[in-house]
Amino acid sequence: MSTRDTPAQIGDLPPIGRPANSALIQAGISSLAEVAGHSRSELLAMHGVGPKAVRILEAALEAQGLRFAD
Repeated sequence: MSTRDTPAQIGDLPPIGRPANSALIQAGISSLAEVAGHSRSELLAMHGVGPKAVRILEAALEAQGLRFAD
């Protein structure tokens, strides 16, 4: 799947950009609860997920009372 075919937003995830969304989809992640099951370093290791996307995801997790696994 190219990033062009990736939706701009997935489930309850905040908008983090198509490359990051594509990486999460490929990893089977489509919700904040699933993001919470991973560490920052696991997410950053995914091609397309950078520090900015992780910061946005962290803020969204905190707003839901969740946090990264690490």
